[in-house]
Amino acid sequence: MDYNQQDFDNVAWDRNDEAWENTLKSLRTNSTCLAMESLAKEKCGKRATLATPLMAGGYNMLYRMRLEETSIDDVLLRIPCPGRIQFPDEKTLAEVGTMKYIKDKTDIPVPCVYHYGLSKQNPDIGPFVIMSYIKNVGTLSEALNDPKNDPDEPDILDPNIREEKLEYLYGQMAGYLLQLSQQPFSCIGSIVPTDQDSFSVVGRPISVNMNNMIRLANIPPAVLPPKDTTYKTADEWYIALAEMHMAQLVFQHNDLISTPDDCRNKYVARQLFLGLAKKGRLSTFGFADDNWSAQSTSQRSELSPAPSGQDSFRLWCDDLRAGNVLLNEDDGIAAVIDWEFAYVGPTQFALDPPWWLLLDQPERWPDGIDTWREVYERRLKTWLRAMEKVEERVGVNAAPSKLSIYMRESWETGRFWLNYAARKSWAFDSIYWKYLDERFFGNRGSDVQNHQLWKTRLSLLTDKERTAMEPFVERKMMESKDRILIDWDPKDAKSCLAEVLFEDT
Repeated sequence: MDYNQQDFDNVAWDRNDEAWENTLKSLRTNSTCLAMESLAKEKCGKRATLATPLMAGGYNMLYRMRLEETSIDDVLLRIPCPGRIQFPDEKTLAEVGTMKYIKDKTDIPVPCVYHYGLSKQNPDIGPFVIMSYIKNVGTLSEALNDPKNDPDEPDILDPNIREEKLEYLYGQMAGYLLQLSQQPFSCIGSIVPTDQDSFSVVGRPISVNMNNMIRLANIPPAVLPPKDTTYKTADEWYIALAEMHMAQLVFQHNDLISTPDDCRNKYVARQLFLGLAKKGRLSTFGFADDNWSAQSTSQRSELSPAPSGQDSFRLWCDDLRAGNVLLNEDDGIAAVIDWEFAYVGPTQFALDPPWWLLLDQPERWPDGIDTWREVYERRLKTWLRAMEKVEERVGVNAAPSKLSIYMRESWETGRFWLNYAARKSWAFDSIYWKYLDERFFGNRGSDVQNHQLWKTRLSLLTDKERTAMEPFVERKMMESKDRILIDWDPKDAKSCLAEVLFEDT
């Protein structure tokens, strides 16, 4: 087992790419552009003309419109990319609700939402958002990127960047994250607008991971968290995340399993992680309340307390990263954009230092995850220094409420890795065995080969989990012989997952 990102289902990926190429052509046609101009005119009350060539983002198609006879700057008409976004109406509502909430409750610069609509009102176009266009000179990611980096490769933090510049740019984002950390919610879910000036958490969280599970692994939507479901405790959401990791293992047909031992590694890690979630242990790991993990017997006693497990949650955005932060000519932040995968999540997420400090993800780092960790640790010092200055400036002095302290402890105790792994199914295996397992359960010994890690923890499984493992491995290996995609009946999919979760359907 190698320590990097596991593979998506390449059969599903190829099918999706082919469909996207056809969709992209249709979104660029003259008739579609005219329809978008008509929609903008209808909603804004002014004649609208397409101002620049179309922009295709990772998840949205953007039509920049110029409105005639108005003092308003250009507007952006955004529609979710069909096929790339799996829950377009939910995604649109959550993004609109989040941006409206942030604009109302904080001074974080976000685009102004002028109009939005869902599929039922616009069956030909689908859901859309019309928002202000933000003038900018580029993104934070571009400003931090290594100038020697291949432009076709993901951005990577410039190793020679001036410390003063880095601290200045980090500091602006630190101030915004501090504001978000001070906005409590009573349950976990998506923020949606209820009227012009009100918001409510009424929908299920929509995450990047959920979107990728359907799009890039053909995992049946029926096994994901039910629509309109919210969660009253952090433990409930940790359980849901762990169950989605199990669903990925059960339903990804191609490219996830390489050998029987690889499958056993993945099965054991997921069952143990799910077991800890069900016992309410993941939400206390790495805090003063942690009295169960192997590392808790030796960690320092002055750690901060865990946040309340209920009635106190914070806004989280899976796609909040440097590439979605726009800068002005003075390197000030002009806007933070793309809030489509934002939801109210466990406060534990907000207490971690940002994963994006090096721009690229740890599981995709060119020189491996260990090198990412070493570089990140150095840059984290700059981030924490910037956060401490922000806290001092705004008057956050009490130690239990200082975000910088929580973030430092998150990295030291491994909470950072727990929450990162909990949110990302295709990074889970690498991170679990490398950074979490021994923190949870103690030393495995130095002579254990990677492909047999499962043997060191087999005794921790329940009798049912151990008995079910070999038939499960045999079935997965048989499946891997045929590179096909299966269209699951929703009832059958739920039943299949329940067997591995040992639940009654």
